[in-house]
Amino acid sequence: MNNQKKENNKIKSQVDEKNVEVVEEETSPWYVFCSTGCGFCKKAEPVYEELNASGKYPQILKLDLAEPDNQGLAKELKEKYNVQCGTPWFINAETGKGVCGFREKDVLIKWLNGEDIPAPARPKGPIPRPPLHGASKKEVKTWKKDYAKWVKENEHLPKIQTADEILSRPRPKTEPPKPPTPNSTDKQLDEWGEEYKKWVEENNHLPNLQPVDTILQRLKARNQGVGANQVPAVNNVPPVNNVKINTLEAKVTALEVKIDKIMGHFGVK
Repeated sequence: MNNQKKENNKIKSQVDEKNVEVVEEETSPWYVFCSTGCGFCKKAEPVYEELNASGKYPQILKLDLAEPDNQGLAKELKEKYNVQCGTPWFINAETGKGVCGFREKDVLIKWLNGEDIPAPARPKGPIPRPPLHGASKKEVKTWKKDYAKWVKENEHLPKIQTADEILSRPRPKTEPPKPPTPNSTDKQLDEWGEEYKKWVEENNHLPNLQPVDTILQRLKARNQGVGANQVPAVNNVPPVNNVKINTLEAKVTALEVKIDKIMGHFGVK
Protein backbone atom coordinates (compact mmCIF):
# COMPACT_ATOMS: atom_id res chain seq x y z
CA MET A 1 0.00 0.00 0.00
CA ASN A 2 2.77 2.39 1.02
CA ASN A 3 4.80 1.34 -2.01
CA GLN A 4 1.83 2.10 -4.28
CA LYS A 5 1.40 5.50 -2.63
CA LYS A 6 5.08 6.29 -3.15
CA GLU A 7 4.80 5.24 -6.80
CA ASN A 8 1.73 7.43 -7.31
CA ASN A 9 3.53 10.41 -5.75
CA LYS A 10 6.52 9.75 -8.01
CA ILE A 11 4.27 9.70 -11.08
CA LYS A 12 2.52 12.90 -9.93
CA SER A 13 5.88 14.59 -9.41
CA GLN A 14 6.98 13.61 -12.92
CA VAL A 15 3.71 14.93 -14.36
CA ASP A 16 4.13 18.22 -12.48
CA GLU A 17 7.67 18.57 -13.80
CA LYS A 18 6.44 17.92 -17.33
CA ASN A 19 3.68 20.49 -16.89
CA VAL A 20 6.21 23.05 -15.74
CA GLU A 21 8.33 22.31 -18.79
CA VAL A 22 5.31 22.71 -21.08
CA VAL A 23 4.51 26.12 -19.56
CA GLU A 24 8.07 27.25 -20.10
CA GLU A 25 8.02 26.03 -23.69
CA GLU A 26 4.81 27.96 -24.34
CA THR A 27 6.33 31.24 -23.10
CA SER A 28 6.74 33.40 -26.19
CA PRO A 29 10.32 34.20 -27.22
CA TRP A 30 9.01 36.89 -29.59
CA TYR A 31 9.63 40.34 -28.11
CA VAL A 32 9.25 43.96 -29.11
CA PHE A 33 11.24 46.45 -27.07
CA CYS A 34 9.65 49.90 -26.88
CA SER A 35 10.46 53.21 -25.19
CA THR A 36 8.50 56.18 -23.89
CA GLY A 37 8.12 59.02 -26.36
CA CYS A 38 9.03 56.84 -29.35
CA GLY A 39 6.70 57.81 -32.18
CA PHE A 40 7.53 54.75 -34.26
CA CYS A 41 6.79 52.51 -31.24
CA LYS A 42 3.28 53.96 -31.09
CA LYS A 43 2.92 53.53 -34.83
CA ALA A 44 3.99 49.88 -34.59
CA GLU A 45 1.72 49.01 -31.66
CA PRO A 46 -1.57 48.57 -33.57
CA VAL A 47 0.28 46.48 -36.17
CA TYR A 48 1.58 43.81 -33.80
CA GLU A 49 -1.58 43.98 -31.66
CA GLU A 50 -3.57 43.05 -34.76
CA LEU A 51 -1.25 40.11 -35.39
CA ASN A 52 -1.59 38.98 -31.76
CA ALA A 53 -5.38 39.23 -31.90
CA SER A 54 -5.58 37.16 -35.09
CA GLY A 55 -4.35 34.03 -33.30
CA LYS A 56 -2.54 32.95 -36.47
CA TYR A 57 0.94 33.83 -35.32
CA PRO A 58 3.12 33.58 -32.21
CA GLN A 59 2.32 36.20 -29.58
CA ILE A 60 4.62 39.23 -29.58
CA LEU A 61 5.34 40.42 -26.03
CA LYS A 62 5.74 44.17 -25.55
CA LEU A 63 8.65 45.03 -23.23
CA ASP A 64 8.93 48.65 -22.07
CA LEU A 65 12.51 49.80 -21.65
CA ALA A 66 11.39 52.00 -18.77
CA GLU A 67 11.60 48.79 -16.71
CA PRO A 68 15.16 47.98 -15.53
CA ASP A 69 14.66 44.22 -16.06
CA ASN A 70 13.70 44.86 -19.69
CA GLN A 71 16.73 47.09 -20.16
CA GLY A 72 18.93 44.30 -18.89
CA LEU A 73 17.31 41.74 -21.19
CA ALA A 74 17.68 44.01 -24.22
CA LYS A 75 21.36 44.57 -23.43
CA GLU A 76 21.91 40.84 -22.98
CA LEU A 77 20.27 39.99 -26.31
CA LYS A 78 22.15 42.72 -28.19
CA GLU A 79 25.46 41.42 -26.86
CA LYS A 80 24.51 37.81 -27.59
CA TYR A 81 23.47 38.45 -31.19
CA ASN A 82 25.76 41.45 -31.87
CA VAL A 83 22.86 43.79 -32.70
CA GLN A 84 22.68 47.57 -32.66
CA CYS A 85 19.13 48.89 -32.71
CA GLY A 86 16.97 51.54 -31.09
CA THR A 87 13.21 51.14 -30.70
CA PRO A 88 11.00 49.52 -31.68
CA TRP A 89 13.13 46.38 -31.81
CA PHE A 90 11.49 43.05 -32.66
CA ILE A 91 13.55 40.03 -31.69
CA ASN A 92 13.16 36.28 -31.35
CA ALA A 93 15.19 35.59 -28.21
CA GLU A 94 15.79 31.96 -29.20
CA THR A 95 16.99 32.45 -32.77
CA GLY A 96 18.26 36.04 -32.75
CA LYS A 97 16.24 36.89 -35.85
CA GLY A 98 14.86 40.39 -35.55
CA VAL A 99 13.46 43.51 -37.13
CA CYS A 100 14.93 46.90 -36.29
CA GLY A 101 12.57 49.87 -36.39
CA PHE A 102 9.01 50.24 -37.62
CA ARG A 103 8.02 47.89 -40.43
CA GLU A 104 4.68 47.12 -42.05
CA LYS A 105 2.55 44.10 -41.19
CA ASP A 106 3.72 41.97 -44.12
CA VAL A 107 7.33 42.27 -42.96
CA LEU A 108 6.44 41.28 -39.39
CA ILE A 109 4.54 38.26 -40.70
CA LYS A 110 7.65 37.12 -42.58
CA TRP A 111 9.64 37.58 -39.38
CA LEU A 112 7.12 35.54 -37.39
CA ASN A 113 7.39 32.83 -40.04
CA GLY A 114 11.11 32.60 -39.38
CA GLU A 115 12.41 34.51 -42.40
CA ASP A 116 15.51 36.70 -42.25
CA ILE A 117 14.58 40.36 -42.54
CA PRO A 118 17.38 42.50 -43.96
CA ALA A 119 17.93 45.85 -42.31
CA PRO A 120 16.48 48.80 -44.24
CA ALA A 121 18.86 50.85 -46.30
CA ARG A 122 20.49 53.61 -44.29
CA PRO A 123 21.90 56.92 -45.48
CA LYS A 124 25.63 57.55 -45.61
CA GLY A 125 25.74 60.60 -43.41
CA PRO A 126 23.04 63.12 -42.49
CA ILE A 127 21.02 64.86 -45.16
CA PRO A 128 22.16 68.46 -45.73
CA ARG A 129 19.94 70.81 -43.77
CA PRO A 130 17.52 72.67 -46.06
CA PRO A 131 17.73 76.47 -45.97
CA LEU A 132 15.24 78.38 -43.89
CA HIS A 133 12.21 80.04 -45.45
CA GLY A 134 13.34 83.31 -47.01
CA ALA A 135 16.98 82.27 -47.35
CA SER A 136 19.10 84.03 -49.96
CA LYS A 137 19.57 82.62 -53.45
CA LYS A 138 23.21 81.98 -52.59
CA GLU A 139 22.23 79.87 -49.56
CA VAL A 140 19.69 77.91 -51.63
CA LYS A 141 22.24 77.32 -54.39
CA THR A 142 24.83 76.10 -51.89
CA TRP A 143 22.32 73.75 -50.28
CA LYS A 144 21.27 72.34 -53.67
CA LYS A 145 24.90 71.60 -54.47
CA ASP A 146 25.43 69.84 -51.14
CA TYR A 147 22.16 67.95 -51.51
CA ALA A 148 23.06 66.75 -55.02
CA LYS A 149 26.32 65.36 -53.61
CA TRP A 150 24.41 63.60 -50.81
CA VAL A 151 21.95 62.10 -53.30
CA LYS A 152 24.78 60.70 -55.42
CA GLU A 153 26.33 59.07 -52.33
CA ASN A 154 22.98 57.59 -51.32
CA GLU A 155 21.64 56.18 -54.58
CA HIS A 156 20.94 52.92 -52.71
CA LEU A 157 18.12 54.62 -50.78
CA PRO A 158 14.54 54.31 -52.09
CA LYS A 159 12.26 57.25 -52.80
CA ILE A 160 14.78 60.06 -52.53
CA GLN A 161 13.05 63.39 -52.96
CA THR A 162 14.30 65.98 -55.38
CA ALA A 163 15.68 69.26 -54.10
CA ASP A 164 12.67 71.12 -55.51
CA GLU A 165 10.26 68.76 -53.70
CA ILE A 166 11.96 69.51 -50.41
CA LEU A 167 12.05 73.25 -51.04
CA SER A 168 8.36 73.26 -51.95
CA ARG A 169 7.40 72.13 -48.45
CA PRO A 170 6.71 74.69 -45.69
CA ARG A 171 9.94 75.61 -43.93
CA PRO A 172 10.50 77.65 -40.77
CA LYS A 173 11.77 81.19 -41.11
CA THR A 174 13.92 80.91 -37.98
CA GLU A 175 15.32 78.22 -35.71
CA PRO A 176 12.90 77.05 -32.99
CA PRO A 177 13.99 77.60 -29.37
CA LYS A 178 15.63 74.61 -27.76
CA PRO A 179 13.19 72.67 -25.51
CA PRO A 180 13.56 73.27 -21.74
CA THR A 181 15.76 70.96 -19.69
CA PRO A 182 14.24 68.40 -17.29
CA ASN A 183 15.15 70.45 -14.20
CA SER A 184 13.74 73.76 -15.49
CA THR A 185 11.91 75.94 -12.97
CA ASP A 186 8.50 77.47 -13.68
CA LYS A 187 10.25 80.79 -14.37
CA GLN A 188 12.56 79.14 -16.89
CA LEU A 189 9.61 77.38 -18.49
CA ASP A 190 7.79 80.72 -18.82
CA GLU A 191 10.87 82.29 -20.41
CA TRP A 192 11.09 79.40 -22.86
CA GLY A 193 7.36 79.77 -23.51
CA GLU A 194 7.79 83.43 -24.48
CA GLU A 195 10.52 82.48 -26.96
CA TYR A 196 8.44 79.65 -28.37
CA LYS A 197 5.38 81.93 -28.66
CA LYS A 198 7.38 84.47 -30.67
CA TRP A 199 8.72 81.68 -32.86
CA VAL A 200 5.19 80.39 -33.52
CA GLU A 201 4.02 83.90 -34.46
CA GLU A 202 6.95 84.25 -36.86
CA ASN A 203 6.22 80.85 -38.37
CA ASN A 204 2.41 80.79 -38.45
CA HIS A 205 2.59 79.49 -42.02
CA LEU A 206 3.66 76.11 -40.63
CA PRO A 207 0.86 73.57 -40.01
CA ASN A 208 0.07 71.70 -36.77
CA LEU A 209 2.09 73.86 -34.37
CA GLN A 210 1.05 73.15 -30.76
CA PRO A 211 -0.11 76.19 -28.71
CA VAL A 212 2.45 77.32 -26.15
CA ASP A 213 -0.14 77.40 -23.32
CA THR A 214 -0.87 73.71 -23.83
CA ILE A 215 2.81 72.80 -23.65
CA LEU A 216 3.54 74.97 -20.61
CA GLN A 217 0.54 73.82 -18.59
CA ARG A 218 1.41 70.20 -19.16
CA LEU A 219 5.09 70.67 -18.28
CA LYS A 220 4.27 72.59 -15.11
CA ALA A 221 1.58 70.13 -14.04
CA ARG A 222 3.92 67.20 -14.53
CA ASN A 223 6.76 69.02 -12.77
CA GLN A 224 4.50 69.57 -9.75
CA GLY A 225 3.25 65.97 -9.84
CA VAL A 226 -0.45 66.86 -10.01
CA GLY A 227 -2.45 63.75 -9.16
CA ALA A 228 -1.07 60.37 -8.18
CA ASN A 229 -1.28 58.81 -11.61
CA GLN A 230 -2.70 61.41 -13.96
CA VAL A 231 -2.25 64.93 -15.24
CA PRO A 232 -5.62 66.60 -15.95
CA ALA A 233 -6.70 67.26 -19.50
CA VAL A 234 -5.54 70.61 -20.86
CA ASN A 235 -7.42 72.38 -23.66
CA ASN A 236 -9.32 69.19 -24.47
CA VAL A 237 -6.08 67.20 -24.76
CA PRO A 238 -6.53 63.72 -23.14
CA PRO A 239 -4.92 63.20 -19.72
CA VAL A 240 -1.52 61.58 -19.46
CA ASN A 241 -0.90 58.47 -17.38
CA ASN A 242 2.09 59.10 -15.12
CA VAL A 243 2.49 55.40 -14.44
CA LYS A 244 3.78 55.08 -17.97
CA ILE A 245 5.47 58.49 -18.10
CA ASN A 246 6.86 58.91 -14.62
CA THR A 247 9.81 61.21 -14.98
CA LEU A 248 10.10 64.79 -16.12
CA GLU A 249 13.02 63.80 -18.31
CA ALA A 250 10.86 61.32 -20.20
CA LYS A 251 8.17 63.95 -20.65
CA VAL A 252 10.55 66.56 -21.99
CA THR A 253 12.06 63.92 -24.25
CA ALA A 254 8.57 63.26 -25.61
CA LEU A 255 8.21 66.98 -26.32
CA GLU A 256 11.56 67.04 -28.07
CA VAL A 257 10.47 64.09 -30.21
CA LYS A 258 7.30 65.95 -31.22
CA ILE A 259 9.21 69.10 -32.14
CA ASP A 260 11.86 67.07 -34.00
CA LYS A 261 9.07 65.30 -35.88
CA ILE A 262 7.57 68.63 -36.92
CA MET A 263 10.97 69.94 -37.99
CA GLY A 264 11.66 66.74 -39.87
CA HIS A 265 8.41 67.18 -41.76
CA PHE A 266 9.60 70.62 -42.81
CA GLY A 267 12.94 69.20 -43.91
CA VAL A 268 14.86 70.58 -40.90
CA LYS A 269 16.96 68.04 -38.99
